[in-house]
This record gives sequence, structure tokens and C-alpha cells, in this order.
Amino acid sequence: MNEQDIPILRERAVVNPYFKAANLVLKRLSWDLNPESWRSRARLAALKDCYKGQKAVILCNGPSLLKTDFDALAASGIYTFGLNKINLLFDKTAFRPSCIVAVNHLVIEQNADFFNKTDIPLFLDSYALKHVPRRPNITYLKQTYHKVFARDVRMSLYYGHTVTFVAIQLAFHMGFQKVALIGCDHNFTHPKGLANQTVVSGSHDPNHFDPNYFAGGVKWQLPDLFQSEVAYQMAREVFEAFGREIYNCTEGGKLEIYERKSLSDFLSERV
Repeated sequence: MNEQDIPILRERAVVNPYFKAANLVLKRLSWDLNPESWRSRARLAALKDCYKGQKAVILCNGPSLLKTDFDALAASGIYTFGLNKINLLFDKTAFRPSCIVAVNHLVIEQNADFFNKTDIPLFLDSYALKHVPRRPNITYLKQTYHKVFARDVRMSLYYGHTVTFVAIQLAFHMGFQKVALIGCDHNFTHPKGLANQTVVSGSHDPNHFDPNYFAGGVKWQLPDLFQSEVAYQMAREVFEAFGREIYNCTEGGKLEIYERKSLSDFLSERV
């Protein structure tokens, strides 16, 4: 295994706050001087609270996602966030999400062909500019390492070791009152290794709704379930403080931070 694939081995032995600060400032300035940063902020500003008081569903990528009644979800007219390689679902259903969010660099590289062709609104990490040039349907996001929940994502946001947390912050920014997660199994079978370590996939992916999601020798990063739960708890506290709600409408799975509810009940209830 290449040392570059293990995040801990890339960390400096001496913690120098000045070096870290200078590095962050340079990276930040590089993005802020890019005209696309201003275009993306303008698009995010236009989305602030534009769905105030409404409901949204975030489609995570666990195997349980295939248990979803996509016809009912589409008929509900509710805004939906697709994540990462949700397009692998498209040959199984006519349903299409309202937007797609992807921030992991490996996912962006692997799914660049689709991202470059689709008309579905995309929220991508700024790294995507290397592989997915700007188009009117693309908004780029900028990551921060400050572990806070961004109620306004125009400047930057913490990714929380899971794209689901990014989508939750976008949902809050856009004003949604109630948010449901589906397909959030929060349970992985994977090779032994450290959290966030980059590994090479096998011939079959048992952790996502499509066996080809991470398969055939592509690289992917081992999940960090602990840090993901820290982020999920943070999201719950912010939503509750502002009188908003997050539900786990996943069938099964191991995420117990949010109150569970069936998707049919979530779709039918009033805001």
C-alpha cells in the first residue's frame, strides 16, 4: 500500500500552526481569486431559503435504497438530493433527483463523464473544475476544515467525512423545514484498514445499491463512521435549535441518531 493512500502517514510529525495557517490561506486565496468562486457564490445566494418551509429527501447510496418506491417519491413532487454515483440507478427507474451532490475527489474523477453530460443541477467540490468544466447547471462548493455546521454555505462548508452531511447543510441553506434520509445504511463491509485510507476495490461492491459502484479495481476511501456520526449529531442539534427536523426513513441500517419514520409517512405528512 502506498503511503500516500494512508492519511495519517501524510501528517507532519511537528504541528506547526503557522505552516498550517499559511497553507490554508494560500489555498483559500487561490479559490477566492477564481472567477468561478464568485459565480458559484451568486448561485448559492439565490438558493438561500428559497424552499423555506418545504420538505426534502436525501438519497444515500446504501443497498437499502433499492427498497424505495421511486414512483411514489417522484409523484410526491418533493425536492430530492441524489449523491455521488446516483446515476447508476437510472437504468432501474425513471425517477431522477432534483440535484446531485458529490465532493469526494475519487468519485468526481470516476463519474466525470456523467457529470459532464447531465442537465441535472450539480453541487460539486471545487476540485471538480479539473475534470468537470463549468456549465450553467454546476455550482462548486469549497471545503473548510473547521468542524462546524454551515447554515449558510456560500463561503465554505465542512464535509464531515460523508457527502450526506454536505447535502444536509445544503438542505438547511435552502430553507427546508423537514429532511428525510433514505438508503443511509451506515454499515460497511470492507478490507481491513484505517478510516479514510484509500484502497483498491474488488470485483463486487456489497456496500452500495449497485455492485459496480466501487468495483473493478477503482480506488475508494474507507469510511470514517465515527466522524460521520459526529457530523450527523451536529446536524441534528442545529436543526432542532432552529425548529427543523431530520428523519431517518431508511429501511434497516445502523444509523440511530435521527428519529426513524417510514418514507410513506414522511411523504404524506404536512409540514
